[in-house]
Amino acid sequence: MLSAVIIARNEEKMIGDCLKSLQFANEVIVADSGSTDNTRFIARQAKARIIATKGTDYSQFRNAPLKTVKGDWILYVDADERVTPLLRKEIVSLMSRSPDGVGAWAIPRRNIYLGKWMHYGGWGNDYVIRLFKKNCLKNWQYPLHEQPVFTGNLEKLKGELVHISHRDLSSMVQKTLEFTEYEARLRFEAGHPPVTWWRFFRVMLTEFWHRFIRLSAGRDGIEGIIDGIFQVFNTFIIYARLWEMQRSNAK
Repeated sequence: MLSAVIIARNEEKMIGDCLKSLQFANEVIVADSGSTDNTRFIARQAKARIIATKGTDYSQFRNAPLKTVKGDWILYVDADERVTPLLRKEIVSLMSRSPDGVGAWAIPRRNIYLGKWMHYGGWGNDYVIRLFKKNCLKNWQYPLHEQPVFTGNLEKLKGELVHISHRDLSSMVQKTLEFTEYEARLRFEAGHPPVTWWRFFRVMLTEFWHRFIRLSAGRDGIEGIIDGIFQVFNTFIIYARLWEMQRSNAK
């Protein structure tokens, strides 16, 4: 029996197609972290079970459904992701075989950014660990960029998740405002050295080199260039927020 878990908040535009791609699951749970739009209504219409979560800890959002899932297998999907027919077929086949010694599977993810399939700039070779035998998954850890703790070996699947990432510039800016605060807070709580004027230039140049030279972001065309520049901007905002936190703490 497969339980599918969707992590969502204010995803009324995306969650419908995600739910459709999970119709093969025996149980669908939506871990909702405070939606104020029609996300929950759409989930109920699809007969999904809703679990309300609070806070800003992303590992908490993934851990909350673990206590109530009924399936022997758990598949985690975000609202902006879709299970492809090939992945669905592979998961069904895998559950029928239930190989010994394996506790988790990494799934390749194809990313769509501003309407384009992306291959460079960090978008390629993207694997996410999302499928587990229930008795092997212990919990998720870290408040941001959360990672699973599990027993058994890790294997890779061939079927893909389709990830419809930033759809427009407005959503990109909104997520930057949300995630950069988390990133800055983590650095602040870890005792990051004081942010000085030269650190802004160093971290931004490092990110530029990483995106445009090392990962060849420009090879994805205009979309790749926009993403690369936006990642540099994202880094700047993180450190500007960190500087603000440090200054407030010093008063």
